[in-house]
Amino acid sequence: MNILIVEDEKPAATRLVNMLRKVEPEANILGITEGVESTLNFLDQNPNPDLVFLDIHLADGSAFEIFNHHPMSDMGIIFSTAFDQYAIEAFKVNALYYLLKPIKQEELEKALSRYKEIKDRDNNYKEIVNKLLTKPVVEKRFLIRMGQSLRLVHQQDIAFFYTSDKITFMMTREGRKYPLDYTLENLEIMIDPAKFFRINRQYIIHIEAIQQMHAHSKARVRIDLLPAAHEEVIVSTEKSPLFKKWLEGEE
Repeated sequence: MNILIVEDEKPAATRLVNMLRKVEPEANILGITEGVESTLNFLDQNPNPDLVFLDIHLADGSAFEIFNHHPMSDMGIIFSTAFDQYAIEAFKVNALYYLLKPIKQEELEKALSRYKEIKDRDNNYKEIVNKLLTKPVVEKRFLIRMGQSLRLVHQQDIAFFYTSDKITFMMTREGRKYPLDYTLENLEIMIDPAKFFRINRQYIIHIEAIQQMHAHSKARVRIDLLPAAHEEVIVSTEKSPLFKKWLEGEE
């Protein structure tokens, strides 16, 4: 069994390696990557692993971005997460198994058992795994409270999300701003990755909100949004390569 570990916390990665050596001594750890870009580089340059242990929050973004740029239907995926119960519920239909940090040995054994059980099924294995791994594009709607009234906002009506003073806001295409109870990390799971992209620590933008793009320093991109943002919006250095692929529709 060839295993790739995607984890940006070195103590957590070391702990997982030690546990795997104990419960699955014949497993071959192919490598440990820390972020989206390093994982994509590893997958592009090496044979696909049989099984991937995948942390959700990585050094340069959400693990779901990996699925957007590299086919993974022939790999088993086991998520590891420190998310609260709400986020865990969202993952249940998307992964072979999820492990809540700190990982317990008995849970790791259950996860490996489930992987082996599915892999041993000769009939339609790839189809089963593909269904499990594909992040469903669900039309998540947002219920906004305005005083005593409520408003329903659809994803197609959102221009971008951003944070300011530790508060998350939604900006609609018509220029209305609403505070949200979600973090940007929560939103990355809830929105359509083909339409939205997290360009830096503060912004998630809709592709149709991009009015103009300009070359910036260090291979970055400066974006003019519509409606206009209250500050300069720049794609981070780490995100720029993935952003360009996203613009081109690469998966």
